[in-house]
Amino acid sequence: MDTTSLQEEQNHATISEMNNDRLASLYQKIAKPPRLLSNAAAKASCCIFRVPQSLLEINGKSYQPHIVSIGPFHRGEPHLRMIEEHKWRYLGSLLSRTEPKGLTLQHYLKSVEPMEARARECYSETIHLSSDEFVEMMVLDGCFLIELFRKNGRVVRFERDDPLVNMFWVIPFMVRDFLRLENQIPYFILQHLYDLITTSEDRQESVKSLSLLALDFFNNHMMRPPEAIAKLHNLTGKHLLDLVRSSVIPADLSEPVSKHDTPTHLIHCVSKLRRAGIKLNNPRTAFESFLVIKFKRGVIEMPQITIDDFMSSFLLNCVAYEQCHKSCSKHITTYATFLDYIVNTYKDVEYLADRNIIENCFGNDEEVANFINNLGKDVVFDPEKCYLSKLFNDVHVYYGNSWHLQWASFKYTYFDTPWSFISAFAALILLILTLLQTLYSVLSYYHPS
Repeated sequence: MDTTSLQEEQNHATISEMNNDRLASLYQKIAKPPRLLSNAAAKASCCIFRVPQSLLEINGKSYQPHIVSIGPFHRGEPHLRMIEEHKWRYLGSLLSRTEPKGLTLQHYLKSVEPMEARARECYSETIHLSSDEFVEMMVLDGCFLIELFRKNGRVVRFERDDPLVNMFWVIPFMVRDFLRLENQIPYFILQHLYDLITTSEDRQESVKSLSLLALDFFNNHMMRPPEAIAKLHNLTGKHLLDLVRSSVIPADLSEPVSKHDTPTHLIHCVSKLRRAGIKLNNPRTAFESFLVIKFKRGVIEMPQITIDDFMSSFLLNCVAYEQCHKSCSKHITTYATFLDYIVNTYKDVEYLADRNIIENCFGNDEEVANFINNLGKDVVFDPEKCYLSKLFNDVHVYYGNSWHLQWASFKYTYFDTPWSFISAFAALILLILTLLQTLYSVLSYYHPS
């Protein structure tokens, strides 16, 4: 009996030791903060995210930098080393002008150090870089961007044999890479470095704002009128992607603060809208953002949008950003969802291209239709709080009018194409001739000659 008790006590002690070790391990896991999606990701200050896996599975490499890394998420990746070497060359070019005026590399590094904690909070995951490495990356990437923007804006001359300019394929790839969600540094870092540089040159009064230089750089691929860009000289953003996204959102295009009393109805595809007598036109007015969509007397007015490699990448990354950031507006998501609703097949794209609403520089109509459908796929969207909610309801009311539907269906069936019109006209002539023949027969019966 004593032996049994002793054995039970030994087993109990062993279990207790095992339990204590296991509990200690579990408590360590509990105390360890999340790294892949840090607690900072829920804060309004967090603005640079990893793209959700659901979107990565749909749109593949559209979110990954192809030739240049900006920020920590893709730092050091082998296929990005080529431009990494040129960052140091651009930094050297900048220092050759600022060091004689007292602004040395040490000054840049020391001035960014107090901003490190704030900059780290901008990222959705823990950045595993030392303090020195992180600050060095901010200065190197920030100065590279600023130097490139200034050279593009002819504030500073490009070197005669600069391969980034002379090899025509490089700049278009960098432009797209600079606007990828995972490839950003905080805008306040850029602005701080820019202010340092312009102060050292002692010509603040004549210098363009950083936002103007940046928007001019990207405008080589967006083709907006210079006067439209000039109005945005005081614009700012969380980072470059947010800056350019904000630049296409008109100030008066606000989202509803509260939901409507009646539920918002979604919109039908182009083919169904046309059968209901609803047309889609390009307003052909002075320049307007592609987001400005209106509905008047049975006509949806949509400014032209060019679908090409740049715009497709820009839209995809804007949607990803709006899906992740809790405080930003959802204008691009709304527009992407609207396009997804009205485009079902290549025939819908073909019609929009014929109406000068879509300029297709992307591929054939079917490729554009597939892109648009993927753009709105697996995207969280609240139709009640979107800036197009009133348009959706107005179109729904017009669509549900039976008279409009019947008359439009008749026109769509018999007058949509020249051949259907000719067939309908021939049938009408045949009917008239048949009626005349019948009338002639009746008259001949009652009034024989």
